[in-house]
Amino acid sequence: MDGNIVNLGTSETVKATVVTKREEGMNDEMRRRIRNANRVDRIMTGILYGVGGFFLILLILLAGYIIIKGILDFQPEFFSFSRKGIGNQLFNTVYLVFLSLLISVPLGIAAGIYMAEYAGDNMLTKAIRVSMESLSSLPSIVIGLFGYLVFILMTPFDTNLLAGALAVSILSLPSITTTTEDAIRSLPKSYKRGSMGLGATQWEAITTVLLPACTPRIITGVILAAGRGFGEAAALLYTAGQSTRINWSDWNLLSSRCPLNPMRPGETLALHIWVLRTEGSMNANATEIANVSAAILVVLTLVFSLTARYMSDRITKKATGESA
Repeated sequence: MDGNIVNLGTSETVKATVVTKREEGMNDEMRRRIRNANRVDRIMTGILYGVGGFFLILLILLAGYIIIKGILDFQPEFFSFSRKGIGNQLFNTVYLVFLSLLISVPLGIAAGIYMAEYAGDNMLTKAIRVSMESLSSLPSIVIGLFGYLVFILMTPFDTNLLAGALAVSILSLPSITTTTEDAIRSLPKSYKRGSMGLGATQWEAITTVLLPACTPRIITGVILAAGRGFGEAAALLYTAGQSTRINWSDWNLLSSRCPLNPMRPGETLALHIWVLRTEGSMNANATEIANVSAAILVVLTLVFSLTARYMSDRITKKATGESA
């Protein structure tokens, strides 16, 4: 009897020893995996930082080179509103971007809200997604030719700023729609449920809770759309036109020379650079004007982006009560 008790105790001791060694082995294996995971994490973090830093440096060098070239070639008469200056083209660029955002931002945000909150998982939704992806990958010259066919040939109007703004809006819609949809979907479900639990309707929850919370990300889509408008040339070649006839003393909106008339032709800075580089051999200062125009475009895009970010931060702080 006592021998059985001794044997039983010995057996339990052996089992406990085996379990302990197994746990120690598992702990060693776990520690080894953690060390390997940390090593891979540090390596990948370094690689990603390196890639990001490389593109940041490349962007700074490119923008710096363009701006410095523009400063070196700058002459005061380039800012005039005559044929030798780029004042009219600068105004056309800002005005066309304003018109395009006026069209694309409401439509893009509305489409993003529909895709995120109202559209079901069906063939129509899938077709819309495929269409947006295809539209975002189309070359701008194709959109320009489409705009020329629909907005010029199928209407009684000649090349005009509104047609150019519509063409740019087509290019901008996918980015604004996708950004809005992703921003709404990324919010916690408690945002919508909490507001509707307090008695808000779905539309009230979207407009008073979801959209204000998505403002920073939606602003990113707007910045991308504006950048596309500032730098677009091919889509405007057949829609906005290559001529600019502005009379700054004529503010009759029905006049073809009124600065604010969207139905007049309007050459933008990007298109003006292309014309100077391809057809500007007769102009002695074509290269200098093109360099200054490129520098102004870079600065204009940067100023717009910083201003939009500042407004986004102000709106976010006001919505969260941080500005108080």
